[in-house]
Amino acid sequence: MLRVTFTEQDIQVLDTARRTSTSPIVRRRAEALYLKAKGLRHSDIQRVCAITRTTLASYLHAFVDGGTAAVTRVQHQGQPSALNAYQTQLEAHFRAHPPQTVAQAQAAIAQQSGIKRSPSQIRAFLRRMGMKVRQTATIPARATEPDKQREQESFEHQQLQPRLAEVRQAKRSLFS
Repeated sequence: MLRVTFTEQDIQVLDTARRTSTSPIVRRRAEALYLKAKGLRHSDIQRVCAITRTTLASYLHAFVDGGTAAVTRVQHQGQPSALNAYQTQLEAHFRAHPPQTVAQAQAAIAQQSGIKRSPSQIRAFLRRMGMKVRQTATIPARATEPDKQREQESFEHQQLQPRLAEVRQAKRSLFS
């Protein structure tokens, strides 16, 4: 039978990991070992953490072999993206020519690197590069008809300019 002893420092590390780790696997491991450190029976730990007997045994063996560092380590990182090799080239291209849509970015990436990815993968890649979605709105155009143009100029000179002058003199609030 495996004897596991926990120091106060181990318990503190496990408590922090079970509450703050970004990995759900690390949180589950830390929770199971924290409950073990608090004296719960194996059957109760299995029920609370929804794990099997074999899984709990593997957590205990990992703790005995490597301590809290082995328990809180994330072992699966996934595969690196093939786009990572083109990141600096694509980043320079996108800084010079920002894409307006993910579809434009997708086409540019396919053209620059020859790699085709789905829109969700393109979005994730752009976020990893530090790019953000910019929300834009239309800018009203100047009036083109002579009557509308006179009306716009009249408003600007008779109402807008005097109000802006009052704002500059602190007689009026800009947003009222």
